[in-house]
Amino acid sequence: MDKEFQIAGKKLKSRLFIGTGKLPTYKIIPDIVKKTGVEVLTVAVRRINPTSKLENIMNYIPKDIIIMVNTSGARNADEAVKIARIGSEISGSKWIKIEIEADTKYLAPDNEETIKATKKLVQEGFLVFPYITPDLITAKKLEKAGAAAVMPLGSFIGTNKGITCETLIKPIIQEIKIPVIIDAGIGRPSHAAKAMEMGASAILVNTAIAIAKDPVKMAVAIDMAVRAGRIAYEIGILAEREFAEASSPLTGFLKDKKNDKRNNKK
Repeated sequence: MDKEFQIAGKKLKSRLFIGTGKLPTYKIIPDIVKKTGVEVLTVAVRRINPTSKLENIMNYIPKDIIIMVNTSGARNADEAVKIARIGSEISGSKWIKIEIEADTKYLAPDNEETIKATKKLVQEGFLVFPYITPDLITAKKLEKAGAAAVMPLGSFIGTNKGITCETLIKPIIQEIKIPVIIDAGIGRPSHAAKAMEMGASAILVNTAIAIAKDPVKMAVAIDMAVRAGRIAYEIGILAEREFAEASSPLTGFLKDKKNDKRNNKK
């Protein structure tokens, strides 16, 4: 894997962030962390319940893991800010994923409200990771507002369709200086590899791991794909060609054979 990368004042080795929603049980979290080396987990505030008599997710997250509080469920900037404050107080984390979805059918992020919430939380000292519909201008505004990274969706959340917004995400990766984390829609390891080959700093995966027959093994598979995709990106992805080009040209071989026959005749 490549060297550590800097994000929100931290040096991380793993470029895979994992969401904890939909997991069949929180008991598998330590195993996922151990086998993938993941260092950041997202946690929705509604799942943090210190007084729960059943499973309390905080009991299963290793101490050295960075918790990214997720404001999912927020419908506007005010709600997102409120949820972020509550989540930070309970978890002790300043890392906040702003997720504002006024649309209930496609769960599309509200970019305008996300910018408002980001500005407010940055002013309060939070490290903000806004989840957005891919848009370069929005990404630039969030960078200017002080976001720690931007998190454009690959495709609608939970659809497992992969990177369907490539032409919109690439300009964001190329034009802004803060990390770009592709979030939502990644449903298989090949999607994860593609995201990294595009030059994303990291990816966030939830559903593909959580609802797999074996979440731990799927997490490992996606982690391997992230590593492979990043290595390929660093080496340099070969340009596509319109026409065939032989990997083992016959020209020199045939020429040598003809010369051999002439020499034998002599």
